[in-house]
Amino acid sequence: PSGDNQVENKEKAEKEASLDNGTLMQMDVAVPVVEKPLLADTDLNHNKQALEKDADSLKIQENAAHQANLQQLCRICGVSFKTDRYKRSHPVHGPVDCETQGLLRKKEKRATSWPDLIAKVFKIDVRGDIDTIHPTRFCHNCWSIIHRKFSNAPCEVYFPRNSTMEWKSHSPNCTVCYTARCGVKRKNQPSNLQLGKRLKIIAERARKTKGVKKQVQVNNKNLMKKIANCKKIHLSTKLLAVDYPADFIKSISCQVCDHILADPVETTCSHLFCRTCILKCLKVMGSYCPACQYPCFPTDLVSPVKSFLNILNSLAVRCPVKECDEEVLLGKYCHHLSSHKEVKRKEIYTHVNKGGRPRQHLLSLTRRAQKHRLRELKLQVKAFAEKEEGGDIKAVCLTLFLLALRARNEHRQADELEAIMQGKGSGLHPAVCLAIRVNTFLSCSQYHKMYRTVKAITGRQIFQPLHALRAAEKALLPGYHPFEWKPPLKNVSTNTEVGIIDGLSGLPHSVDDYPVDTIAKRFRYDAALVSALMDLEEDILEGMKAQDLDDYLNGPFTVVVKESCDGMGDVSEKHGSGPAVPEKAVRFSFTLMNITIAHGNKNVRVFEEVKPNSELCCKPLCLMLADESDHETLTAILSPLIAERETMKSSVLLLEMGGILRTFKFIFRGTGYDEKLVREVEGLEASGSTYICTLCDATRLEASQNLVLHSITRSHAENLERYEVWRSNPYNESVDELRDRVKGVSAKPFIETVPSIDALHCDIGNAAEFYKIFQFEIGEVYKNPDISKEERKRWQSTLDKHLRKKMNLKPIMRMNGNFARKLMTKETVEAVCELIKCEERHDALRELMDLYLKMKPVWRSSCPAKECPELLCQYSFNSQRFAELLSTKFKYRYEGKITNYFHKTLAHVPEIIERDGSIGAWASEGNESGNKLFRRFRKMNARQSKCYE
Repeated sequence: PSGDNQVENKEKAEKEASLDNGTLMQMDVAVPVVEKPLLADTDLNHNKQALEKDADSLKIQENAAHQANLQQLCRICGVSFKTDRYKRSHPVHGPVDCETQGLLRKKEKRATSWPDLIAKVFKIDVRGDIDTIHPTRFCHNCWSIIHRKFSNAPCEVYFPRNSTMEWKSHSPNCTVCYTARCGVKRKNQPSNLQLGKRLKIIAERARKTKGVKKQVQVNNKNLMKKIANCKKIHLSTKLLAVDYPADFIKSISCQVCDHILADPVETTCSHLFCRTCILKCLKVMGSYCPACQYPCFPTDLVSPVKSFLNILNSLAVRCPVKECDEEVLLGKYCHHLSSHKEVKRKEIYTHVNKGGRPRQHLLSLTRRAQKHRLRELKLQVKAFAEKEEGGDIKAVCLTLFLLALRARNEHRQADELEAIMQGKGSGLHPAVCLAIRVNTFLSCSQYHKMYRTVKAITGRQIFQPLHALRAAEKALLPGYHPFEWKPPLKNVSTNTEVGIIDGLSGLPHSVDDYPVDTIAKRFRYDAALVSALMDLEEDILEGMKAQDLDDYLNGPFTVVVKESCDGMGDVSEKHGSGPAVPEKAVRFSFTLMNITIAHGNKNVRVFEEVKPNSELCCKPLCLMLADESDHETLTAILSPLIAERETMKSSVLLLEMGGILRTFKFIFRGTGYDEKLVREVEGLEASGSTYICTLCDATRLEASQNLVLHSITRSHAENLERYEVWRSNPYNESVDELRDRVKGVSAKPFIETVPSIDALHCDIGNAAEFYKIFQFEIGEVYKNPDISKEERKRWQSTLDKHLRKKMNLKPIMRMNGNFARKLMTKETVEAVCELIKCEERHDALRELMDLYLKMKPVWRSSCPAKECPELLCQYSFNSQRFAELLSTKFKYRYEGKITNYFHKTLAHVPEIIERDGSIGAWASEGNESGNKLFRRFRKMNARQSKCYE
């Protein structure tokens, strides 16, 4: 019995092996045949597992081979790159090449990636392609077809309809793998004799198929001639007076009717037709060129070049009229033919009024009466359009109207009509209307009034309605572009279509809560960053090309963001009756300063903001009608925004740019804050505190005794730790001891700022101090330090009158940037010296101003190492000399005290520039410019509505 079992097991194993070999032979894989001994049950199981393992590995190898074969085929037409005569291929995904990009820019097309162009030309969506099913490249032939679509290049390649490939996953009967193996000789391939017979059969079939195709083409030609039906209208090529070569005759004849071209037009594929013939064919047979089946529309038809028309019109033809053997030029044939016709007298139609109502003008009739009066004319026009223009009655009527306007010299109306005929329209584009509205500071209601007035007066819609402007605005505002975060942002929705949101949304309300009496609007931080990045898409791609980087690099990109926040002061409505809200506002904004990409072992900068202090690159993030000193309201509105910012630090943005999904990381630097707001958000005491500086722990006395030698020691993390010490008082110290321990931290910091100097406010603060020095020098305080308030006012009045007379500087209530720039000049010092008697004080003032003007460019310029390298090297020396002058010549003012900005200017500028490379580029000037625009809009919106816009 055991022997019988062994025999049965042997037969079963041989049967399975033969089945496996058959399967593998179907897969076209050579399998070695090995004689197997009698096996036990366990050995058979092991053998079966080994065979299954081999089959799996073979399947993997087949899939890999299939994928490799796919890379040798065109995604669009399926042709092999080995047989392609151009031997060139292009990637299906990613940005277009330089040649195509230049062509698209010339044609003013917005597409920048291959998927967009392929979808537009071949109607194939390649965005959902899978590498194991679809090829990832396309051939140069398809590339040239795309080029011809957007240019008037001649048609060199026949591309029939419905010739795009349908790709399927790998299977035993895979045509891709079979085609790839056809060129390789295998054991089961037929002999040369059999192969010769097969080739003969294939050649015979091809000959028959060619004959059938030729017959189909002849039938198509006859069908098109019947459609054109122009035998009685157009001249035959047999009427040519000279026996021209056949190729020349073919070049001047219509490819539909074979007659001499009459009113010739040229298609985008550079084929020539009679206008009526091609229009009739397109109407009946579809929008394809009759010669090459390339897509063609009536709007694509253009007149040939003038030199060709001159040659055509200079051809001599014989007159087809009987008893007339005259030879005339083709251009003068129509005039010659009219001479054969009998001249009939023009019938003058005079309406006879038979005593009824007086005859009314055409325009004063009803529509029904107009139809009745013009019935005969309409029938004549219809007959002409059917005969000459392929039935396009509208084009005939519009052309008649256009010619009538030109004849009467009404060219303005004619131009507008021509624009309508060309599909451009006479009105402005919604985006243009939006730009006009914003740049002229018009509110919605003011723009709507202008739109209605222009439409009523002109009778035409030149400006677009407000809903069209809002639709155009959506593409410019955050919430338009899709994106994703990895990992997802904590406590932030994954919805990307988020526009303007209420700044108070999500704020819990209860009876005991602090009453938030404000209006606030903001964008979601991540959506605003994506919108700003997409605005810079072209700059980033051009920056990568300039650095010789490949367009398809997907990152990671590192984006450095400058944050700015400032109070706006008075923004009250001048005449309005809007809601009762505070008359002050706060604006939080950001600027994308630079973008780098990791390439190899270094970071390459692909974008840098050229004008970092312009309002054009300063993107508003949050606007609130609140006082910046109102700590509770400020924290309530800005806290969600800061929470979004914190979670973005540890996440990566995935955004499609240039047709490729790219990754972005963000670095946030809060530098655009003045000293008042830095102290507010970092939990420090106010500006009059003993602790003078927001960068170091120095007191006012220490800073006055040691003017220059200080280093940056404060940070956001340290301020948080000090606040915890202040709150808990772990060492049970007194108030003074505790205050000395925490160095002026008295509230919880809630926004992380970078310890720095705001260049704009530094300039303003120092100018205010020089303004006081000028007053004290006029009053000779260096002689008599005890002065009264009335004397100070008198000196200030004297200084203001003199500056107005000499420098045209009008007195101001509060120092601002413009006054500071005009005040801090050598001319101002010379004017002030006229009011000072002592020559020694003249020299001291001149030297002080001269040193200041040498130090100022270092912190004001965007890149001091490039713009003023000499002054940067001399800064330490100049600041030391400036400090000596303050402590000696101006000791009456700076003994035991110094201003906050003088301390920062003298002590911290070199260290900040060594760390950041610049101070001026990280200033808040862009935010201040945005404040100016906000005030302008606020005042102009005042009278327009009771609702705040």
